[in-house]
Amino acid sequence: MSQYNDKGVVLRGWRLGESDRIVVLLTAEHGKVRAVAKGVRKTKSKFGGRLELTSHVSFQMFEGRGELGIVTQAETIDRFVNLRNDPNLFASASAMLEVSDHFSLDQNKDVKRYEMLVGALRTLDENPAPLVLPAFLLKVLAHEGLEPHLDLCTRCQSSGPLVSIDYNEGGVLCEKCRRGRSVTERSIAVMRSILGGGLSMALAVEDNQVCSEVESVAYEAVEFHLERRLRSRKVLDQT
Repeated sequence: MSQYNDKGVVLRGWRLGESDRIVVLLTAEHGKVRAVAKGVRKTKSKFGGRLELTSHVSFQMFEGRGELGIVTQAETIDRFVNLRNDPNLFASASAMLEVSDHFSLDQNKDVKRYEMLVGALRTLDENPAPLVLPAFLLKVLAHEGLEPHLDLCTRCQSSGPLVSIDYNEGGVLCEKCRRGRSVTERSIAVMRSILGGGLSMALAVEDNQVCSEVESVAYEAVEFHLERRLRSRKVLDQT
């Protein structure tokens, strides 16, 4: 078995036997990997809670013969104390993990995807603005080349006014071509900022209506392309 060192974020995990745990990590150098953490559930485990959901760690891994490796060491890089202690923030973080998991391929290196997730979790932990999660979702879509077109009507190329967004059409629509869900020009402008390099400006937005609308659009767009409803959305709706 070969051995390597890497760093990654724990996306999900489940029990294996009496004391072990299988973890799925999004890593910097090896893409999404699955591994067994032996003895992690024991009271005196050497991992000491370092491999829980959202954990950002540096680790040592032995590659197994199958798809499962074995984590032999793990050290914390980011603890994310604030989001772990706040149910609302943890729900948002869980959504980031779920989306990253669905869009990531096993053992397919994607440094940008890893950096996006780590950056979003750090921002959520340190500056929990309302649009941190929606911004992350939209940027994930952009990374996949699936972001909604927001500048002109996707049907007639009119500059507006733009009044709705339709995911089958791939973006916003004018009054004449209107279909899909209604969306305000203010929300469209905020989404343009998120995707066009004005993230800090977008994160400063606190208008509840705009934030709610942008979040709904971001979630709906992700679910449209994944062709499934995200479990984390139900949790967020309840927080």
